[in-house]
Amino acid sequence: MTKFREFCAIRNGVELPDHEAFQQWSIDERGAFWSAIWDFCGVRGDKGVRELINGDSMLGARFFPDATLNFAENLLPGRGEADAMIFRGEDKAEDRWSWDRLRALVSKLQQAYAALGIGKGDRIAAMMPNMPETVAAMLAAASIGAIWSSCSPDFGEQGVLDRFGQIGPRLFIACDAYWYSGKLQDVGQKVAAVAKSLGVPTIVVHYAGDAEAVAGKTSGASTLEAFIAPYEAKEIAFTPLAFAHPLYILFSSGTTGVPKCIVHSAGGTLLQHLKEHRLHCGLEAGEKLFYFTTCGWMMWNWLVSGLASGATLCLFDGSPFAPDGNVLFDYAEAERFAIFGTSAKYIDAVRKGGLTPRKSHDLSSLRLMTSTGSPLSPEGFTFVYEGIKEDVQLASISGGTDIVSCFVLGNPLQPVWRGEIQGPGLGLAVDVWNDDGKPVRGEKGELVCTKAFPSMPVMFWNDPDGAKYRAAYFDRFDNVWCHGDFAEWTEHGGLVIHGRSDATLNPGGVRIGTAEIYNQVEQMDEVAEALCIGQEWDDDVRVILFVRLAAGVTLTEDLIKAIKARIRTGASPRHVPAKVIAVADIPRTKSGKIVELAVREVVHGRPVKNQEALANPEALELYTGLDALNV
Repeated sequence: MTKFREFCAIRNGVELPDHEAFQQWSIDERGAFWSAIWDFCGVRGDKGVRELINGDSMLGARFFPDATLNFAENLLPGRGEADAMIFRGEDKAEDRWSWDRLRALVSKLQQAYAALGIGKGDRIAAMMPNMPETVAAMLAAASIGAIWSSCSPDFGEQGVLDRFGQIGPRLFIACDAYWYSGKLQDVGQKVAAVAKSLGVPTIVVHYAGDAEAVAGKTSGASTLEAFIAPYEAKEIAFTPLAFAHPLYILFSSGTTGVPKCIVHSAGGTLLQHLKEHRLHCGLEAGEKLFYFTTCGWMMWNWLVSGLASGATLCLFDGSPFAPDGNVLFDYAEAERFAIFGTSAKYIDAVRKGGLTPRKSHDLSSLRLMTSTGSPLSPEGFTFVYEGIKEDVQLASISGGTDIVSCFVLGNPLQPVWRGEIQGPGLGLAVDVWNDDGKPVRGEKGELVCTKAFPSMPVMFWNDPDGAKYRAAYFDRFDNVWCHGDFAEWTEHGGLVIHGRSDATLNPGGVRIGTAEIYNQVEQMDEVAEALCIGQEWDDDVRVILFVRLAAGVTLTEDLIKAIKARIRTGASPRHVPAKVIAVADIPRTKSGKIVELAVREVVHGRPVKNQEALANPEALELYTGLDALNV
């Protein structure tokens, strides 16, 4: 980060005495800033002459309109026998892939795709575990300008079709089976059904089952081995493509309707990820980069870009608690992770599981731990330093599928304050606005970005006039990206995310972030996790708190009083729920995020669309017809 600031100062003849000045310069001079990222990070391609046109227009801005590059070429900088990827599937599978092995499979897949007539702009859809073959298949697609889209194999048949059915793929790639919590999960029937509905050739990749058997029962299918058998590995041909050429189609969670198909560009994704990895994370060639993610979450796309920095990817598929809660820390110790990425829910689960990795594991190589998926509580920060490692940089990060990256994240030059995200990403004009569209400090408001940036979506698929795109981000404020997070600047220049704006509570007309309540109640040993909604009641809104209790705990009147007291003293009297109700399960998306909006719809007797997006849709039944909500 310091080297890059000095690089920019000398190159542009400006004074950048500190990070605050650098942040402002990166926003004021976005063309020069992103051009410097390109050169400093050694992007392979032709940058062209123009850096930014129509920069004042969020929807009209174009970065590097004359540039050409290939995303896959930039993610394959290495050669030889050094590790490009390391893989573990729970305690059932282990593998190591050298740069040469990765390049060889990419080459063979590229040739096999071309033989099917797949080329620039065609879609390839994959229902795959987070394993090396998935990365290779994506890189082969990117190498020829095909568009990659993926989900994890735990999606139901309809959930897969709700996504891939919208984008018309030319090829479907799936695994034969996978492991979860030590159990073999058969997907043969699902693969056959999805392949039949999509009506395209299917490739079955061997992982935990019998690929030949699954392919034999699937119309138009072959195994990966048979698919690439006719081809010899050779030098990969990388097709030069426009900066804004589509690379990925990602999907919104889809809990309020059919998922939106969000299209991201090769150039924008590459520059944004290089910035976040190299500068905000300090990632260097040869370091081990780990993120606990599935292929249905944008953190997978973020993780694989680590190859562009010459890092070794540490991939994991399965449950982070199989065979027990030490499995990821065993992995971190054995492979000497430099960066360990995970979710706030995982950190809390480790804490509640009574584990202290700081005492049980050698984590001396670990210098950065990142957390996302939901806001990390102040107590979560404390646990990382007391229970995991006392001298690690902890970076709570936040952004999302919409930008395939982060708006706010860590910074190795700044202190870590308990409960706070360190600051905004370079080059991003992040702010917090009130309902009147005015910037605010010391009070909660909408997280916005007031100037265009390279990793904005190119478009939504099947949105020819851009109406869905504009409605998603620009309906609230003219020419300003409204992200949908309820946020607040801190006195240290950091940020706190209080939850999603559409899930905020409004008792008495005062907006309350759900994360403020979770931060209190989920620290209680009796509560495993919680979900909070606003129920329409008596011409107002009242706060309803659902709690999943720890094993052996019963929701007594005394416990309800204790929960309310904790919230009253830790947050405020306005945060205290009108009702506290015990439930056996809390519904969540495939990426582990709780679905407050779906529960709110159920409570109000309204239908919940696209329940296939949920990991446990049956949990919604627990919230229907509750007598306690009628009084």
